[in-house]
Order: sequence, then C-alpha cells, then structure tokens
Amino acid sequence: MLNKARAKLSNDLIYINDRGYHLPNKRAVVICYDGMDPSYLADATTRGLSPNLSAMAQQGLYASAHSAMPSFTNPNNVSIVCGAPPRVHGISGNYWYDRATGEEVMMTDAGPLGAPTILAGLSKAGVKVAAVTAKDKLRKALAVGLVGDGGRGIAFSAEKASACTLAEHGIAGEEAQAGEPVPDQYSPELSLFVLDAGLRLLSSGRAEVLYLSLSDFVQHAHAPGAPDSDAFIRAVDRRVGALLDAGAMVGIVADHGMTDLSLVDGSPNILYLGDRLDARYGAGQTRVICPITDPFVRHHGALGGFVRIHVLGDLDHAEVRDFLSRIPGVELALLREDMCRRFDQPMEREGDVAVIAGKGVALGTHDGAHALAELAGARLRSHGSLAERNVPFLVSHPLTAAYRRKAATEQLHNYDIFDFVLNGTRETEA
Repeated sequence: MLNKARAKLSNDLIYINDRGYHLPNKRAVVICYDGMDPSYLADATTRGLSPNLSAMAQQGLYASAHSAMPSFTNPNNVSIVCGAPPRVHGISGNYWYDRATGEEVMMTDAGPLGAPTILAGLSKAGVKVAAVTAKDKLRKALAVGLVGDGGRGIAFSAEKASACTLAEHGIAGEEAQAGEPVPDQYSPELSLFVLDAGLRLLSSGRAEVLYLSLSDFVQHAHAPGAPDSDAFIRAVDRRVGALLDAGAMVGIVADHGMTDLSLVDGSPNILYLGDRLDARYGAGQTRVICPITDPFVRHHGALGGFVRIHVLGDLDHAEVRDFLSRIPGVELALLREDMCRRFDQPMEREGDVAVIAGKGVALGTHDGAHALAELAGARLRSHGSLAERNVPFLVSHPLTAAYRRKAATEQLHNYDIFDFVLNGTRETEA
C-alpha cells in the first residue's frame, strides 16, 4: 500500500482543472491504447484473443466513450492527462498554422500547455509518477511540471529511450533502456517497449502512478482480424495481465479509432480541398492545414478526416463554409466560432473554417503534396473525423455506485479515465 501519511498531509485530494482527484491508495496505470478502434476489441473478444481485457470488462467497466475532437493523437493524449478538452489546454491537433508568423509548426512545440496536468499535480503532491510514450513528439507535453519545475517524476519515450538524462527525463538512458534495443518507430515493438518499461518502473518501486501511451502503427497498417493485428493484441493483452498481476488498478482508453479510407481497388479515397478551393477562389486565397501532420508520415501520409481552412484573402468566411459543405465527402463545414463551441476547441488555434470528412474519406491539401509513397502500398487507414470518435473505456476494478450510475447515464470522454481510476473505485478499495 502507498504512504497513508503522505495522503493525509495532502488531504488526500488535489484539484486539477476544476476536478478533484484522490491521491492513490493503490498503484494505478492508465494506458492510452493508440488507435484502438472498438472494432478491434470486439473482434478480439469474440475470438478469445484478449482474456485480460475481457476480464477487465467483466469485473470492472467497459463503456464507449468519445475522444476529443479532432480525433488525433496529440489533442487526446493531452486531454487525457489534463482531464479536460482542448479548449482548456490549447492543444487541438498535431500541427497548426500560426496566424501571426505565417508558419506551420508542431503544436506541442508551440509553447507551454495552457493547463496543468494530473501527472504533474500528483508528482508535486509526493506521488511517484512516470509517463512513458511510444513517440517522443508527446513526451515534452506530458512532461510539463512532471520533470523539473517542482516535479520529481519520470517522462521518456521508447523512440529515444537511450538518450534519456536525469535532468530532462528524470531517469538515465541505461535504466530507461534496460538493456533492450530501441525499437524501430514503425514497429509494434515500439508500443510493447512502453508497456515493458512501465512494468519495470512499477515493479521496482520507481512509479506508483503510470501513464503509458502506445503507437497506432499496427492499426494504421492492419484491420481487425489480420495476423499482425491479432499478434499485437495478444502481446498487449499479456502485458496488461502482468500489470494486473503486479497489483495495479488499470484504466485503458484510446485517443481515437481507425477507419479504412481506401477505395475498392486499394487506392486512397482522398478529397483534395486545396485544389477545390484554388479552382473556386484562385491560388493563394486560402490555406489548408492538415493537423494530423506529424513526423510519422508512414502511418497516414498526413491524411485524415479533419482539416482547417485559413482564409488569407478578402473572402466571406460563410460563403467558403457553404461551398465546402456542398462537396460530396464532407460531413460538416463549420465556422471558427461554431467549431469551438460545438467541440470545445481553443479559439486562438482554430481555422476560419473547420472541415470534417464523412466516413471513409480522407481530406488533403493538393494532389501530389502528400507522401503517399510512404504508405508502402498499404491501404490508407487513418482518423480525425467523427467516425473515429468512439473509443473503448475500460477500468479493471469494480466501481462505486455513483460511478456506475455516471457510466450508465452520462456521455463519457476518454479524458474522464483518471477520474474513474483514482476516484471511481474509492469505496470498494477502502
């Protein structure tokens, strides 16, 4: 059991972004199972591939939750660790257009988060906290306040485990790597490294609360039922079982689902909005930003189901919205204010018009501008739209009556998972 005196000194409660979280009286692990569309879990359950995930659903909770929008990696991982939507913390994509400079930048490199994280709050309250991510692009955001600035936690990525330092990551590279080879970024081993590292930190006493964020490489490349998909689900399930055997309470959510965005012949089903807008209004009048863009282009070729349109000329924004909304394959085109109000987005990073694709459609900028060769002949499978918003939500232990009621009557979001793991089992663990 954890140090009860420490919890008492902290009144056993911290407040982060207007939510109260109990300090843990049991070791706790939250896993962001990147790209885990509900169809994978349903298929695995039917065929008995994931006994530990199935046991979690039977003994604790399985529910369907919404991801934050757009259904991309960065906004959802940050939402999960903040317990709040992008409107609160400011990360609303992987990539954005800075109106002031005219530059396109990675959003997690654009400055500090606009809100504190649960991880940092727990660390500053004396809890041993660690975050391990597959991709280093997330590590800096998740480490804010956790490592340094009063935080005494650990934060590192599988991608760059060998380069860890005590000052920047809270752990040396030798311990983070633990004699294991650093996995290729385009491999299932990148995610399995994260889970194995988390188990080592938990078993050694280096962490009492863990946040483990996986990669969606397998789901981008393989549909449910494919041999590689089956092998990955089995491998993850075994590691989840090891975490449960180590005495941890485990919560699992996804940052987004996954949809096949290819035509019958296997070619990508892409709607190039930049070309459509240039043909309508002239070149240079608008700029299409694909906020799924990140260093892992082989996953998706910078193509997903959501884009932002910035109007650079003197065009009427509502007319641009109406034009886009009439294009087959577009599900929603929303003005900036409507997008922010409807989907809890930060105004300062939203486009003049936001466009959400229909299911099975990828939105791009211009024909020839996307790294389609990086797909290496695979079908385009990606995310970003409302079709990938539904995600699994699992908690390993029985819930209190209040949280069972909440799960049954309210729309859950993936960023509710820390609330359920730290607060939702409190009476049953007392």
